[in-house]
Amino acid sequence: MRHNKVLVTGATGNVGGSITARLAGTTTVRGLSRRPEALPDGVEAVRGDQFDPDTVARAARGTDAAFLVWPALTADGAREVVEALAAHTPRIVFLSSGAVDDSVEVQENVIGRFHADVERAIAGTGVEWTFLRPHGFATNTLAWRPAILAGDEVRGGFGRTAVTLVHEDDIAAVAVKALLEDGHQGAKYVLTGPELVTRADQVRLIGEVLGRPLRWVETSPEEELAAARRWLPEEVARAFVAGLARSAEQPVPPTRTVEDVTGTPARTFRDWLADHADDFR
Repeated sequence: MRHNKVLVTGATGNVGGSITARLAGTTTVRGLSRRPEALPDGVEAVRGDQFDPDTVARAARGTDAAFLVWPALTADGAREVVEALAAHTPRIVFLSSGAVDDSVEVQENVIGRFHADVERAIAGTGVEWTFLRPHGFATNTLAWRPAILAGDEVRGGFGRTAVTLVHEDDIAAVAVKALLEDGHQGAKYVLTGPELVTRADQVRLIGEVLGRPLRWVETSPEEELAAARRWLPEEVARAFVAGLARSAEQPVPPTRTVEDVTGTPARTFRDWLADHADDFR
């Protein structure tokens, strides 16, 4: 059974925007965003805050499936939003996190903890659900843009840490399958790129695409933590740096989930750079 009307929350974000673009022209799409003017033509636009249960309920009425993203660093208020969503749509595809660990009852990682809380809230409603659990987003490398615009060096810790950066459009491709098709209910899809790339090599590859050499300058773990504190709350900053340290010794291996679900191999980091080179200029 194909679903005919789909709600996308965060419809102008990296993943939500890609989902919306893929769905437009294929099915009826309703996009919830604080910037509905940025939505493509043909999308039913709903202006509002996705953290507001009343707004979410209004946007979800009459839909057959919904994509939920939770762009917050706690699960505060998530249960009310999830219940509002589940009251009006029978299927939820949630952008969770690869930090969620099903082998433990209490998540040690704060990022995994609040995503697991949202997952439990969704599962508790009784709707059909699919959880997408991506690891490192390729878009996270845009954090280096100011340094790249300013010079030829990127400073950071754990340059030898290798991660599997996933293209946001690959996450969207899996989400669209789960939104429109049956057979994905109850799935917890761990999504990665197809290769491990060290942080230092990520910087080098960005330089290759830009046509100028970029150099990774290694800093201490303490300096990396201080830098993370400038854009993350303390507990999340510590979790981020601890994850880098852990991945230096035990990197998360690539999965084949994107290809298994969509039939198309996941894009490499070089592929992502080909799509985003101008973002670093």
